[in-house]
Amino acid sequence: MSIVNYKPTTPGSRGRIVTKFDYLYKGKSHKPLLTNKKNHSGRNNRGVITTRHKGGRKVLYRKVDFNYTKKNIWGVVERIEYDPNRTAHIALVKYEDGDRKYLIAQEELREGHKIYNGATDIIKQGISMQLKDIPMGTIISCLELIPGGGVKVARGAGSFCRLVAKDAGYATIKMKSGEVRKFKLECIATIGPVSNTEHALKSLGKAGAKRWLGIRPTVRGVAMNPIDHPHGGGEGRTSGGRHPVSPWGKPTKGYKTRNKKKIGSSRMIVSYIN
Repeated sequence: MSIVNYKPTTPGSRGRIVTKFDYLYKGKSHKPLLTNKKNHSGRNNRGVITTRHKGGRKVLYRKVDFNYTKKNIWGVVERIEYDPNRTAHIALVKYEDGDRKYLIAQEELREGHKIYNGATDIIKQGISMQLKDIPMGTIISCLELIPGGGVKVARGAGSFCRLVAKDAGYATIKMKSGEVRKFKLECIATIGPVSNTEHALKSLGKAGAKRWLGIRPTVRGVAMNPIDHPHGGGEGRTSGGRHPVSPWGKPTKGYKTRNKKKIGSSRMIVSYIN
């Protein structure tokens, strides 16, 4: 991996920073694992926009095996690929029975590496197993929230957790955010952090690069009229004159949405983020 700083020969290259990976596959993706992704970003089943600033980019979706469907069978990484639908890289794995699957690639996973999903004495990146079989203090990622529920936790670029304790049928996991949470010992996780750890260092350099990623422009509230946004209006340039809110008046900064008293997954949290 290398970080490239471009010379400011054009406005788009001024301040542009990209990451380049020599090990990424340069050809086309595995066709049987591709599917069309309908372009309805940010809209619900009635076509109404529910999430703003999304849409405008059509890409093929890579079907990643988040449910750990291939168990107790060895596989070989054929190649590491870029996935336009996520920040992490993906690995095309060929299993002993000839089947191929896309998986989230770990940081040190490369072409030719062997991976396994099941109880084994081998502890290396790319190996998946239940939390009860993973040694204490191990860095993990791609973690199930409930047994058999599929990967839900720590699957973005550079994400990882740490297994800190096991007791009474539960494993205690420290998240990257600092939160400590309990998971059932039957949940499956993968050894090692997720790939593309330098993703946060990138600088796109121009607005068009943002559009390529399917992100539409965002207009500041202070640049609008009072009828359009609570921050709008005023003489000259203003800072809004109030705490940041959405166009509908709801706070957007420092607004806590988690209900500590609600019975659900919150009861599995040992300590909250400081």
